Amino acid sequence: MKYGKEFSSQMVSEWQQAYMDYDYLKKCLKHKDHHGGGLNRKKTLDSLFSCLQLFTPRRQRLGNSQDVEGGVQLKTKTTTTTGPIQVETTADGQVQTKFLMEEEVGEYEREFFGRLDKEFNKVIKFYEEKVEKVLKEEEGLKGELEALITAGSKHNDIKYSRWKRVANIASRAKVENPERCGREERDEEISPLVAAISPSSPVGAKSVIEEGESSRVGQSEDGAIESADAMDTSMMSNNTRGNIKESKKSELSLNKTKLREKEKKLEHAYVTLYRKLLDIQNYSFSNAKAFSKILKKYEKITLRDARKPYMEVVDSSYLGSSDEVVRLTKRVEEDFIKHFAEDNRTKGMNILRPKMTRERHRLTFSTGFSAGCVFSLIVALVSIIRTRNILQNDGQDVYMNTMFPLYSWFGFVMLHIIVYAANIYYWRRYRINYSKILDFKQGTELGHRQVLLVAFSIGVFALLCVLANLDMEVDPETKDYQAFTELLPLFLLIGIFGVLFLPFKFFYHSKRQFYLTCLFHCIAAPFYKVSFADSFLGDQFTSQVQALRSFEFYICYYGWGDFKHRENSCTKSHAYNSFFFIVAVIPFVSRLLQCLRRLFDDKDPDHRWNGLKYFLTIVAVCFRTAYSIQPAQIAWRVLAIIFSVVAAIFGTYWDFVHDWGLLNQKSENRWLRDNLLIPQKEVYFIAMILNVLLRFAWIQTVLDFNLPFRHSTQTMVAVVASLEIIRRGIWNFFRLEKEHLKNVKKESSHGGDKGT
Repeated sequence: MKYGKEFSSQMVSEWQQAYMDYDYLKKCLKHKDHHGGGLNRKKTLDSLFSCLQLFTPRRQRLGNSQDVEGGVQLKTKTTTTTGPIQVETTADGQVQTKFLMEEEVGEYEREFFGRLDKEFNKVIKFYEEKVEKVLKEEEGLKGELEALITAGSKHNDIKYSRWKRVANIASRAKVENPERCGREERDEEISPLVAAISPSSPVGAKSVIEEGESSRVGQSEDGAIESADAMDTSMMSNNTRGNIKESKKSELSLNKTKLREKEKKLEHAYVTLYRKLLDIQNYSFSNAKAFSKILKKYEKITLRDARKPYMEVVDSSYLGSSDEVVRLTKRVEEDFIKHFAEDNRTKGMNILRPKMTRERHRLTFSTGFSAGCVFSLIVALVSIIRTRNILQNDGQDVYMNTMFPLYSWFGFVMLHIIVYAANIYYWRRYRINYSKILDFKQGTELGHRQVLLVAFSIGVFALLCVLANLDMEVDPETKDYQAFTELLPLFLLIGIFGVLFLPFKFFYHSKRQFYLTCLFHCIAAPFYKVSFADSFLGDQFTSQVQALRSFEFYICYYGWGDFKHRENSCTKSHAYNSFFFIVAVIPFVSRLLQCLRRLFDDKDPDHRWNGLKYFLTIVAVCFRTAYSIQPAQIAWRVLAIIFSVVAAIFGTYWDFVHDWGLLNQKSENRWLRDNLLIPQKEVYFIAMILNVLLRFAWIQTVLDFNLPFRHSTQTMVAVVASLEIIRRGIWNFFRLEKEHLKNVKKESSHGGDKGT
């Protein structure tokens, strides 16, 4: 692998603009080398660079009047001349390289080093900002941890009391032995005591309890309550005292529950901080290596020695010489292991270290094998239908009206999963940090091959069931159907939901839990605060209306129909038609409630307009459904067309402007946005055109196109539903691209983590 790709693969997605622009400098060298006249090779200079004097804002914050390493004055601009170059380091820490022997240096060469200095200054500044931020964040977490320990010890909790004793012993050791304030020495002094009072030690646990019992008199709230109870014993009945004790226990239990929740959040914050520290360390190492690589390439072209002196400057700068991040990382490790891993280093590090997902060869083989099976089964299905002329038999109308809605559910779900796999592939290709945006647990996010394996597995089982139904010989007069065969789609549906709800830790357990949690939040809207993942999943369901209606048909067909003879009266039932409306608008109502909840939480008027979009869609869907049930009513048709057009136009505008951030006339990329991840701009215009066309695919449902084949109604319903799923897949990519760029902007401006 070339170093450019390796360097790009090591980048933190949100920090891409803060890394040294290796590709540009590399192209700069190649371009000037090929065109000639840019990189002067006439004479070999013994040393083009000497040790550049570098001053950074970090040293200015230390309050020294003179730079320790370079002797650079801080108040005024400093000029350092060494060998053939002159380096100016200003009071704001910017480095600028000038050449004394102008005749030996070409124009492009000066431009190259000017850009190199600019990149170096950019990296130093960003690195300092990140280090300053994590230092403050660690101080804040330290304070929260101390507050948690204090609050927990008041409730005589063994765990928090143990933490407090460890903290007190460490504090006393530091005061009594200030010369031994090194963290490693303190740990050696404290660790035997920690082991002695750990819950695994009966003696230690007992001593903590006894000490807590003796110390809480006159100090804790519980002690005050007990004293009050003792004073009023003679004035209260036994029943009253019992009620007070129950109330006290309930309050204590509630407080402990809140403490556990706070502890869980604090643990997650420590893990997040630790992984952020690893990213900062990787940022420092990767950029230093990139400077070395680009200078090595420069030496190869010009035959001049420049890497060694320049890298001495890089290594002596704050980027290469500061060990604050290393020391802070070690502190976070120690605090986490001591308080959240019961002094078990192996357990603590397993939690702290990010888990890397590895795609094995057997996964690739399984995905390819299942895809081949799906293709083969489709060919076999088409061959059987054409050979036996099944669609021309007398029972084909019954089959299409019953079996088609049952099996179409699997087709819609399978298509949606395949589209999502394509999204993952392109998100990774263009380095969109979808796992962070959707708040996936690090190391558990699925790759596109894993998602495709799920889709093709569903497809294989569904097609096998379809072939089993086709292969059964049915007498159209006696209607002698096999009950077991008719139950195959129901068995498959139950099997899929059974796997989804399995509590066991296999087959993507964490992802199934995450999906079910987001699904519950969508159903329970607006009672839960809406995260980006919740709203994203809610939008996915708005594209699966036909799949939800197929699920309704399952309940009607197997609950009230005669599945043994393929007979049902679902479409003639008033209850079924009523739920036909309700099921279709459930996803849009859920999104409307989520918008109202976000409007209440964020006070952002954009959520009001977003909610209006879903309200218009609800009205349009209701009128289209009414027209499909009663096509003779012209009024339903007119209202369906009017509201569908309004909803489609409003929804299209919202997609382009708010969800994708496009149609910006003043942008550097006209009608797009300033920052684009896809270099081919025409892709965005093609996506916008497709979005418009696919959004108006509903037109056929109200214009009654006469198609030249039988069962055109079921076919067109399936086609329109599939087109909507594809439109949603296109929307997914650009929606997360915009969210990712917003996160990049926050990281670049004030170091924000993630927006929702």
